[in-house]
Amino acid sequence: MTIETLIWLIPLPPLLAFFIIILITNRNKGLSHTISVGSAVLSWIGSMVVVWAAINSEHLGLHPFTSYLPWFPTGDNWFVIGVQIDPLSAGTLFFVAWTILMIFIYSVGYHNFGQPNGDHDRAGLPPDWATVSDVHGHSHKVPSIEPMYSRFFAFIGLFAFGMYLLVVTGNLLILFVGWEIMGLCSYLLIGFWYGKPSARAAMIKAFMTTRVGDVFMLLGIAYLYTATGTLNYREIFYNEEVLHQLATTATGIFGLSVAGLIGLLLFIGAVGKSAQWPLHVWLPDAMEGPTPVSAMIHAATMVSAGVYMTIRIFPLLSAGAEHGQLTPTMTVIAFIGTFTAIFAATIAIAQNDIKRVLAYSTISQLGFMFAAIGIGAYVAAAFHLIMHAFFKALLFLGSGSVIHGMEHGVLHTGEHIDSQDMFNMGGLRKKMPITFWTFLIGGLALAGFPILTAGFWSKDEIFADAFGHNHWAVFITLAFAALLTAYYTMRQITLTFLGKPRTHAAEHAHESKWTMTLPLVVLAVLSVIAGWVGIPEDFPALGGTIPNFMHEFVGETLLEHPEMVVFSYIPLLTSLVVSLGGLTLGWLVYRDIKVGAFDPAQKALGPLYTVLKKGYYFDELYDFLFVRPSYWLARNFAYLWMDHKVIDGIINGVGHIAGLIGDFLRNFIDKPIINGFGDWVGETTKKLGFLFRSIQTGRVQQYMIIALVSMMAFSAIFYYLLVFTR
Repeated sequence: MTIETLIWLIPLPPLLAFFIIILITNRNKGLSHTISVGSAVLSWIGSMVVVWAAINSEHLGLHPFTSYLPWFPTGDNWFVIGVQIDPLSAGTLFFVAWTILMIFIYSVGYHNFGQPNGDHDRAGLPPDWATVSDVHGHSHKVPSIEPMYSRFFAFIGLFAFGMYLLVVTGNLLILFVGWEIMGLCSYLLIGFWYGKPSARAAMIKAFMTTRVGDVFMLLGIAYLYTATGTLNYREIFYNEEVLHQLATTATGIFGLSVAGLIGLLLFIGAVGKSAQWPLHVWLPDAMEGPTPVSAMIHAATMVSAGVYMTIRIFPLLSAGAEHGQLTPTMTVIAFIGTFTAIFAATIAIAQNDIKRVLAYSTISQLGFMFAAIGIGAYVAAAFHLIMHAFFKALLFLGSGSVIHGMEHGVLHTGEHIDSQDMFNMGGLRKKMPITFWTFLIGGLALAGFPILTAGFWSKDEIFADAFGHNHWAVFITLAFAALLTAYYTMRQITLTFLGKPRTHAAEHAHESKWTMTLPLVVLAVLSVIAGWVGIPEDFPALGGTIPNFMHEFVGETLLEHPEMVVFSYIPLLTSLVVSLGGLTLGWLVYRDIKVGAFDPAQKALGPLYTVLKKGYYFDELYDFLFVRPSYWLARNFAYLWMDHKVIDGIINGVGHIAGLIGDFLRNFIDKPIINGFGDWVGETTKKLGFLFRSIQTGRVQQYMIIALVSMMAFSAIFYYLLVFTR
């Protein structure tokens, strides 16, 4: 089997698993999860073979693995689709395969005994039950397995298919197909427990918000096809003549070229998918879904897709840039990314829900990536995208393990608390050692802990690019955002794991099962060693010991290999200060939190704390500006006026006119003509029947006389005609 054939096959196992589970095995939960995890294993094996072949291929950027076939005719030509693996997609495929496999394995343990209290009733379906004993020795029946277990594994299989399809395709339209499949699955999985009102609201909010971006993205795809006649990557992003033509053709809209306008439209799609300001509001509410869903959305698939697509179209975004200057579209991307990074980081410091902290952290870190793309730091953006997937998936899965541990404590104590509120935790380091150490590694990677974590190397690369190209506003803002990141990360670790338990549930928490902890260990290892592939060659002491594979490999994707930034101690020292300073500050502030204590930041920040906790009231603002007016228009304009007066008026008018026409046809056509003719035929037939009935006596003699008379009459007529008409 050739590598190109294998690339076609990579997305298929999760898709087949989806159909098999939905149509055949949905009643057998064990078989369903076996098929689902098995499909993830098959796709992982195929992905690793392809990635290994890509790494060992010479000049993969110039000669990627490609395979194309005609899809449908477009008149005098065919619309061609296919697969393509170049350095960028190979790196993306690597982290997608690993994180998806770990999430699938983790889900088996997550949806069995220990599911968060009350979650089983959210769909209104009866769960399976098990018996446990509390601290007093009393037995209780509790839900033992998710009632929609098979349904969940079917959905995440379809989700995985969408992401694999998006990564391996060589065509922007098929990328959009995978993009929309993930949008559908996020809708289904965020609202997986659809019996819960907040889950239903969150799924609708996510779907509607991301649709805003997707509309603009589809416009960009249509415009690009109109301008170039193709949507294949190799024919657009690697064709200098096409890029030059797009960059030099003006649109007359905001002074943008065709390339700039198309890039902006596509980027708006990424803003929605990757939850960047101002379309960020859906992502925190997406925490209503099961934790594996949060991990897939925030790390392995959905939000990463927006960044991947933007990196993919980088040649289009930078078309026309000269002497290191940014195009107008790149400037917009840099601003949105930088602003989102600091904006979401400030909100995260005031969140108490362990998953919502990570949600806002994801929004912020994606802002780092978009800022890097905006300033032209192509390799740095791709590097941070890959590293972030490992440690953010680890953190989300770790938070799910913590919630499971807390829920076990709740089951044994009967304590009524919010098991996701970090102020109800504490002391879990001894209760859940594997979860603690892996979560600590993920948290340190997120905070950019020096040297030892992948997050340090990828984030330092962004700082180095911003500093080396004199993008001072981006550099300073991202540095402050990184400081806040380290601060809220240590706040989370300290409140959750350190100190003493602040609730009885935390005292009785215990470690999760191996199907949940094994993926944590694997992702923790990747959160450390994966960063070694991007150590700068001139980094003090370590530079040159390990080749900077990331820069050399991923940089080959572009027509012109990006130059490595000249080493400077200023961005390095900045990384060290913001990381260590933020971690230290977070530990000092939250190390002695007592039972029932308020957040120290609440006292320090005053009213600003409430503003941050409410996310700057963007939900309320959008509710006031868009949601309520929409409902008002729907009720007063669409329903009362448009529906009752216009539509009903038209329908009633048509009905009245039809009635008049019907009356005319009935009185002047139907009755006198159609019915009259029918009545005449009937009456005439009836009269003839009466007339001829008198001769039907039944006597043979009369019939013979009539026949004889008739023959004589006809003979006389014939004789007359024969003699007198000659």
